Amino acid sequence: MANQADLNLTYSTIDKVFRWSLGEMADFSGAKYDGDFSMTLEKAQDLKHKFMADSLNIREGSRVIDLGCGWGAFLKYIRDERNAIGIGITLSEEQAKACKKNGLNVFVRDCRNLKPEDLGKFDAVTSVGAMEHFCSIEEWKAGNQEKIYSDFFQSVYNLLNDKGRAYIQTMVFGKNMIPFEEFDISAPKGSPPHMLAIMTKEFPGSWLPYGKEMVINSAKPYFNLLSISSGRKDYIETIEQWRKRFRKFSLKKYMVYLSQVPNYIFDPEFRQRAESLITTPNKTCFEMEIMEHYRMVFEKTIS
Repeated sequence: MANQADLNLTYSTIDKVFRWSLGEMADFSGAKYDGDFSMTLEKAQDLKHKFMADSLNIREGSRVIDLGCGWGAFLKYIRDERNAIGIGITLSEEQAKACKKNGLNVFVRDCRNLKPEDLGKFDAVTSVGAMEHFCSIEEWKAGNQEKIYSDFFQSVYNLLNDKGRAYIQTMVFGKNMIPFEEFDISAPKGSPPHMLAIMTKEFPGSWLPYGKEMVINSAKPYFNLLSISSGRKDYIETIEQWRKRFRKFSLKKYMVYLSQVPNYIFDPEFRQRAESLITTPNKTCFEMEIMEHYRMVFEKTIS
């Protein structure tokens, strides 16, 4: 999994820029447009949150834990709209500070290692975009990927009350994925080898599941799959909206960008990661169907 330095660079470093661009408690994951791309980003994110809450039967008094809660958008939704009790888990110290400042109950922890004795049991578990970072390239090469996902689902199972539900939203490798050996940062710009090489620089500790089947099979001993839907086209539109917001001028935001110029000039590693924010390779990978994106709702099996 990505180490703390990687996570701080990817998430904590952009904390202020994120909130200035998208809002104090905006959602940094794929929205849900349902084919209506005239919808605002905020409306599409709200629609996703409603879908999640409805699918998980979240109501007043429900205990919900959000594994990889980001800046707390879903926690805010269930607090304000369902009067539910939400707890968030993140590995980013800056995200946790922002969440706590906004009145949310968030802890800096590795969500894969949580046990019921830590924070209790829950009626619902959500994981939006976290599963993408559970397995590293090295762990995948060592043949440990499926065990990592199986262990995660067992942990989620243990955290849930009987008949509890889990919502998993994750990117996966799609039908046009290429072999790892073909990744090449020097390949022609915009090509699959180049884009995937950039992505490994942006998320150095992360390797995606191979298709929805890997996720479903890992969950099967513990959960029944209730629903699954593709969010690939929705994520393409979400990324496009993010690009517009991040590039919209504001003096304080561009001062942050300018402060990183020395790193961009003198640090090749930083420069390669910055390129990923500029070129948004994940959008290209979605368009080429190198990557897919799924929303899955699971219900805990009764032993």
